[in-house]
Amino acid sequence: MLTWTPRILAILYIGFISIFAFDVFDQGYFLWETILALFMHLIPSYILIGATVLAWKRPKLGGIGFLLLSIVFTLFFKTYQAVVNFTLVSVPLLIIGALFLADASLRSRFTR
Repeated sequence: MLTWTPRILAILYIGFISIFAFDVFDQGYFLWETILALFMHLIPSYILIGATVLAWKRPKLGGIGFLLLSIVFTLFFKTYQAVVNFTLVSVPLLIIGALFLADASLRSRFTR
């Protein structure tokens, strides 16, 4: 269960973060501007996909990556300014990183 929980949570979180990119369709851009804006708004999702792929193969390294991403997201998106933003954007990354690290710790304990 500990193996799959962080992976599923990471995928769900990527979906949640990706929803915010769809606000570009309200901006009234031309088609090529909309495509470019959508690509730009999905950059955090691409980074999270990369972290998930890394964590899938190497849970310890991925857990550290998710913990670092929680710090980066907190500072870059300024989620520290509002408790709700911090809870919705930064805390899930902390939880996912901690779960990946717990998974890596249990794997190393049982493979000795």
